[in-house]
Parts: sequence; C-alpha cells; structure tokens
Amino acid sequence: MSTETVQTGTKEIILVGTAHVSRDSVEEVRESIQATKPDVVAVELCKRRYDVLRNPQNWEETDIVGIVREKKASFLFANLVLSAFQKRIGEKLGVRPGQEMHEAIQVADEACIPVALIDRPVQITLQRTWRKLSLKERFLLMASSITAIFETQDLDEDAIEQLKEKDVLTAAVDEIGKRAPTVKEVLLDERDAYMGKKITELEGSRILAVVGAGHVKGLTEQLKDPIEDLSALEYVPPKRKALWKWILPLIIIALVAGGFYVGGADRGVEMVKWWFLSNAFFAALGAALALGHPISVIVAACASPITSMNPTLAAGWFAGLSEAYLRRPKVADFERLQQDILSVRGFWRNSVTRILLVVILANLGSSVGAYLAMPILTKLIFDT
Repeated sequence: MSTETVQTGTKEIILVGTAHVSRDSVEEVRESIQATKPDVVAVELCKRRYDVLRNPQNWEETDIVGIVREKKASFLFANLVLSAFQKRIGEKLGVRPGQEMHEAIQVADEACIPVALIDRPVQITLQRTWRKLSLKERFLLMASSITAIFETQDLDEDAIEQLKEKDVLTAAVDEIGKRAPTVKEVLLDERDAYMGKKITELEGSRILAVVGAGHVKGLTEQLKDPIEDLSALEYVPPKRKALWKWILPLIIIALVAGGFYVGGADRGVEMVKWWFLSNAFFAALGAALALGHPISVIVAACASPITSMNPTLAAGWFAGLSEAYLRRPKVADFERLQQDILSVRGFWRNSVTRILLVVILANLGSSVGAYLAMPILTKLIFDT
C-alpha cells in the first residue's frame, strides 16, 4: 500500500493510497486506522458520493425526466460507464468498488473518530471538466468512455495490486490525459490541490487520509504548500459562446437559397426535401438502434431537421423526453441498474440507460444526417 507521512507545523498527516478495487486495500485501511489512532479520518469523497456509498438505493430517487430536460444525460451516462468499468474489475476480485472508503468510515465510526469528506463535489468536477474541454478533447473523452463498456480485460488480483502506484481510475485518466491534458488537469491536479487545502483545514494533530494511490504524490506536494483559497476551484465556468455551431445552419440556408435562386422553386423544394429526409432518417436510426419506443423514433425523425438548424436544441433531447414519458423507469430498473451496467446488453435492457442511449444516439444520428446532407445539397446546385 502506498503510504506517505507529511509533517506540516503541528499536524502529522498520514496519506494512505489505495487501489479502489483491491481487497488488500480494504484490509490495510482498517489496519492503518487501528495502528495510528488518528484524530480525524479523511476520505476521498464528496457529500453526494458519500450518500450513495452509505445508501446505494439512492438511485431509486433519480429523476430521469429532469436529467434529460436539464441536458445532463451525457454526464449521467459517462458516470455510469466509469462505474461499470470499476465494478467489472471489482466483480472479478470479489470486492465492491469504493469498499475501502466504506471500510474507513466504518472503522472510524467504531472508534468514535470523526470522518471528514475532503473531495470536491462531483457535479462541480464534471461541469468544470466539460466546460474546459476543447471539441477534440470532448470527442476523445466520450470515445474512451464508450470503449470502456466493451472492455473485457482479464485482470487478476496481482495485476490490480500492481496498479497501487496509480489506482485504476487514475491510470485511466492519465492515459486519456496524454491526448486530452484538460482531463488530467481537472480530474487529478485540481482535486489534489482541493483535497490538500481541505486536509490542512481539519482540526487535530494526527490526520489519516484515505485516497486513491494516484493522488498521494500530488497531495504530498500540495500539503507542503497549500493553496490559499478554494473559490477558484469551485467556480464553474459559463458555457462558451460557440459561434462555430451556427456555421452549419448558415451554410445550409445559403445552399438552399442558392438552389432556389439558380434552379428555381422545383430545385429549392427538392433540396429542402433531401435536408429533411437525411436528418430525419439518421436521427430515427439512432433512436431505433437504442431500441427506443416507436413514438420516440418518430419524435427523433420529426425534431431533427428543425433542431439541426438551431444549435441550442437537439433531437435527442426531444426523443429522450418522449422515451422517459412513454417508458418511465420503475423502481426495479433502478434496483437492477448497478448490475445491468456490467454488460453491453444490460445498457440496452435497462430502461434508465436505454433513455440515455436514445438521447445520445439520436443526437449522433442527427449530426451525421446534417453533415451528409451538405454534399447532396451542393451536388443539386451544380446539377442545375
């Protein structure tokens, strides 16, 4: 187990680095707390993740309609994919992801030691990550997340223990960070700074912090020279005004207008027809591939030609809302969610994840249809 002791003034801070899906890490966390008898046990959790850890049935209270309406479907989907990645490895080792954090809390409770939550709220971390990513980095992150669904890497416990230098999620983020530096900056470096400051603010002369092994090195440095204020790391940047999103609609309008001008009303109407057909077909195909309700497929087809001309709207949102209303998830779907995300088939079988897939695949299909329509419209102008 990766352990570092840092002395800052009158405080002795013991950093216990764990592999988040290791059985040995769970046992070593218990032994470390019992041996050191700290004044405070700090854990790499925020309030939301703490509540989920203590009460896994919180999933049943998820408002899936609200999530789609608030345009957070992609965030929830990425969160579930990461959870599936951890759980898939944990299943092979017979240990629940996050069990070492649960063990730290339980041992602290047994010894009447206060528990401190030191991680930044996960909502802020996800929002800061997404808002700061470039278009290329967003694509790489989503591609890596989707790839994780299909990964069946055969890892035994010895292989997992070798990841203690970098716990499994940190290793994955580091790998993505080579191509998308913003991911590493927000998910690792910023959180090291945030947790370092939170630890220094805790009362007590001996503090034991249980964190992913990949955070130990960064935290050691941050504890020696902590930041002065957390507000900059809690700030969520506003959405950037992406003027480039209006380029495609303007090009389409120009092409169709050119068709009416060069080829007359018949050619202009033909171009509008092809625009509607291309958008409608691929958006409907995306919703159908997600096994959406027939009405949701029709909604995707009808919405796509219109939403493609307005970057503030998306066909997948309308199709997802339709799916959520027509096939509103039952309590049993939320109860099975953590098990269903362990398989590719489960993502399509569970009503919760199927709604998210309808949103994502309908949006993807709509984008494909819009871009494929452009060469068709261009050809129709030059054929006049």
